[in-house]
Amino acid sequence: MIRAVIFDMDGLLVDSEVYWEEARRRYCAAQGCTWRAEDELAVKGNNSHEWAAAIVKRCELHEQPAQIIEALVAQMRAMYAQKLPLLPGALDAVQTLSGRFPLAVASSSPPALIDYVMAEAGIRDRFEVIVSADQVGRGKPAPDVFLVAAEKLGLSPAFCAVFEDSSAGILAARAAGMFVIAVPNPHYPPHDDALDQADMVLDSLVEFQLESLQA
Repeated sequence: MIRAVIFDMDGLLVDSEVYWEEARRRYCAAQGCTWRAEDELAVKGNNSHEWAAAIVKRCELHEQPAQIIEALVAQMRAMYAQKLPLLPGALDAVQTLSGRFPLAVASSSPPALIDYVMAEAGIRDRFEVIVSADQVGRGKPAPDVFLVAAEKLGLSPAFCAVFEDSSAGILAARAAGMFVIAVPNPHYPPHDDALDQADMVLDSLVEFQLESLQA
């Protein structure tokens, strides 16, 4: 029986993965190197320190990861300020579920960005728990961020359902022992082998029916 619901954020509630790729491309270009499509795919699900380390390696930089993270967070805030790219059905799904389950966000974004997006979307108060992968050690596909979210909710992972869009996120939720609802992002769809690990697959959050978690 599902007793709580955990949402990913990037690519699931907000169509921000394209923003992240653009921010990393811009940063690397300013350092005189090229951030490739394969580089972007390799860091999906990574926490900030993990993707910053990838940029250091790719561009052979001497900057500290904290400097890189700060620069990219500033770029993301600027893009969010111009347009917050909420995905179809995101607000409705959160509003519907918040009246029936305790909710959490378990995201790979830095804590400040998660809070900013949630506040701008007007749904910060719907979530009892917010956890960033930056705070727990390893990023996705490691299950750490989901396990910490379940712990903060006071529940066994087996009683939690997770909405995820990416290969790394789906595999992380599965490794955590949770009920996995995959909502593939069209820009960066999960691999078939990851999608096969999901308990349910939706084309978008618009398709979500509350009854599917109440059976």
